[in-house]
Amino acid sequence: MSKPVHIDPIEWQARCELAALYRLIAHFRMTDLIDTHITLRIPGPEHHFLINRYGVIFDRMRASDLVRIDQDGRIVDPEYAGHRVNAAGFVIHSAIHMARPDLNCVIHTHTAAGMAVAAQKQGLLPISQHALKFYGKLAYHTYEGIALSLDERERLIADLGPHRAMILRNHGLLVGGSSVAQAFQEIHFLERACQAQVQALAGGCELHFPSPEVCAHTAEQFDRDEQDNIIDLAWEAALTLIESQRESYLS
Repeated sequence: MSKPVHIDPIEWQARCELAALYRLIAHFRMTDLIDTHITLRIPGPEHHFLINRYGVIFDRMRASDLVRIDQDGRIVDPEYAGHRVNAAGFVIHSAIHMARPDLNCVIHTHTAAGMAVAAQKQGLLPISQHALKFYGKLAYHTYEGIALSLDERERLIADLGPHRAMILRNHGLLVGGSSVAQAFQEIHFLERACQAQVQALAGGCELHFPSPEVCAHTAEQFDRDEQDNIIDLAWEAALTLIESQRESYLS
């Protein structure tokens, strides 16, 4: 579908990328019916961002289903005035977008593995290469109930600190990235690390832990100079998984 006349080309490009991300989250079974949310900052001085129209299932998300809101949660485009957005999604995501200009895309999930690790006192264990990506770079936020209170934003941001990934205790996973591609890689690795941990613990055997030196070294390796190129390659490869849906999500 061609860009609607009333939407700026930069915003339409953001909508298309975010719609693709919603479809990929569905492809990898990281959805929870109509709950959880993904947001993307729209470039520009207005500090607006896109969020899903509440009620649309992720594997049906289209660029035109995304709603532009401001940092106060108000729908900006009059065309979407009758639509609804997830209140908890606004509280969590607006906090990060307001405090972390480096995180343009934010993903929050409620997967079985993510919730399981979020319920485990020790948090994410350094027992897999995927988990070591987050060694010393993972934040935790104590559960306060459904995120409907604006007061929680300050505590959430304080807990996140300088990190891009966080486990919401007894709740789920939260990641951010400078781009859609980086945010997708963060959630993919964190989700897979949680899946591996749940299965390893279910085996009932004593676990093997790499040394702290190896853990720190591996975490540094994930930040090597070529990482940005690898992230982009992975995103382009992932898009081929939903190539047959392209016409649909770009509408």
